[in-house]
Order: sequence, then C-alpha cells, then structure tokens
Amino acid sequence: MKVYSILILNKAGGLIYQNEISSGLNKLSANDYLVLAGTLHGVHAIGSKLSQSISTTNNLKNTEELNSIQNSNILSFGKALNPNNNKSGLQSIETDFFNLYNFQTVSGLKFIIITSPNDNFENFETSNEIFRKLYILYSDYVMKDPFYSLDMPIKSILFDKNVKELFR
Repeated sequence: MKVYSILILNKAGGLIYQNEISSGLNKLSANDYLVLAGTLHGVHAIGSKLSQSISTTNNLKNTEELNSIQNSNILSFGKALNPNNNKSGLQSIETDFFNLYNFQTVSGLKFIIITSPNDNFENFETSNEIFRKLYILYSDYVMKDPFYSLDMPIKSILFDKNVKELFR
C-alpha cells in the first residue's frame, strides 16, 4: 500500500497538517486542501449522526428507555459517554484511483491517509497500524512541544522528519 498524502484535522474540521508523502495523484492547492478537510469533516459528522439515529431507532422502543440507559451510563461512569469515537461516521472511501482512510481520536482529532487502491481487505488493517504509528509520532513530537497550541497548524520539523521516515 503506497501512501500518497496525510491530513490531520482538528475537532472543528480545520486542516492543521498536510503532507504529500509520494506523488501519484493530481496536485491540489492549499485552498483545495482546506475545502477537502471541511468536506470530510462534514461527511464524517453527518455519517456519525445518521448511524447513531439508525441504531437508536432499531434498538430502542421509546425515549424513556433511551433516557434510562443514558442516565445509567452517567451514573456508572461518572460522566456522559464521549460521542467522539471511531465506530461511526466515515471510515474509508475506496475508488479506482485512490483509497481514503479516516481515524478519529477520542479528543476529536481526525487523521486521514490517502493511499493507492488495492483489492484486498488487509488495507484497512494496515491503515489502522499506520494510524497507530502516526498518533504516537503526534503525541511525541507535537503534543510534547511546549510551544504548540491545540488546534493550531503543526509546524514541527521533527514531526515532519519522522513522518517522512515512517513511509520510506
């Protein structure tokens, strides 16, 4: 699986990092990447809302049952469940020209990789391993940087260098 590009979006859908790892797709302008980031964020949000409403409609009989389940979750965990999980919403797009994989962290950060197309199912498992390694790099080189502010563009030279080494 050849990785073409990596995008990182903040929880509001803003593009905070973009890196073209290898050529193979048409070049996009900075404005095109911003539009792409907003569109992917919107599609993910709509997809997660749709999947939640479909599962709620199928599994629950009435609103009282839903309220009692939510209240018991709050009482047992001490807090409401975080809606930012990667079990719903947009997870992958597969086309003849590229595959796009999306991973949302608990904090709402979205990692997106654009790869070469492949017919086997192992790509999804491989993408999860890539996301794990990217998240470790993000934690080590971005979040531990005392000069980095959350939701701001990532300008870390060490992060860039290690991301490029990851895909050699």
